[in-house]
Amino acid sequence: MENRRVGRRICAVDAKLAGGSDRARALALFATVVEAGSFSAAARTLALTPSAVARAVDRIEARLGVRLLLRSTRALTLTAEGQAYLLAARRILADLDDAEQQIADQGSPRGRLRVSAALSHGRLCVVPLLGDFARAYPHILIDIALTDTLVDVAAGQADVAVRFGPLADSALTARKLGQSGRVIVAAPDYLARHGTPVVPEDLHAHNCLNFSFRRAEPTWPFRRDGRDFTLCVEGGIVANNGETLGQLAAAGVGVARVGRFSVEGEIAEGRLVSLLEDYNPGDIELIHAVFVGGAHLPARVRVFVDFLAERLAGSGVEMLKKNGAAGED
Repeated sequence: MENRRVGRRICAVDAKLAGGSDRARALALFATVVEAGSFSAAARTLALTPSAVARAVDRIEARLGVRLLLRSTRALTLTAEGQAYLLAARRILADLDDAEQQIADQGSPRGRLRVSAALSHGRLCVVPLLGDFARAYPHILIDIALTDTLVDVAAGQADVAVRFGPLADSALTARKLGQSGRVIVAAPDYLARHGTPVVPEDLHAHNCLNFSFRRAEPTWPFRRDGRDFTLCVEGGIVANNGETLGQLAAAGVGVARVGRFSVEGEIAEGRLVSLLEDYNPGDIELIHAVFVGGAHLPARVRVFVDFLAERLAGSGVEMLKKNGAAGED
């Protein structure tokens, strides 16, 4: 189907040109004849007469010195040479179309851009930027999916994925967008009812809300007197994203340890209070944009990754060549 579109587009344009023996035109015309199944059907596609199409095929055969099509009153049949010429024509036309599209994209990036981002970070940090990106690149169709399920970028499930945490080695490319620290929070009314933890061990008496995804540990890290340690915590609710845990904490359900970005607004408004900052180990999660790099990187991917890097992390972020699966936020 794609080869048919390529052939018809080129033929429709080139058929309007008078004279000449342009080989791209000949390749496209021949491919269209085979796809259409007859000279008359191809003529309708190309806005030519059946005799003009037949003469064009005759000229191709004369130039090559071989028979490409066996004609009968009922059908056209490819010879062995015709089959080889058709395969070459389709390959060359597809390459030509790709080359023209890449060059056109440099001036005006276009096409569908599939983006995958984690639920919390996507809603709070990525989605608010998409309006500005859409205004800057009106020919790019943004198709964004917010999910904490990892998509396979290498298999073509997304063009760009925004990932948290360590990245497994792979042939993909990752660009650092920023990083997120962690903070322990609770609502003022919860603390009024249950008391404010002064040292990490006080958390044993609290309802500690935790993550449910597989890499989550039932322990929280702390640092005391320069030494790192972990504390096992328990609670009555687990969730698969930090925004949900932050909402539960703001509702007075318990204490949560989440990405600072997901609760900055609640802390600023006084709906949440940060706890045990003297014991914060300073652990962070790196945030990367993950994509298939290389010489044929589509312009729409390049400009989107550049946009995220500028808006989320400022200038000067580095390119990394380690990539693949990563954790949820």
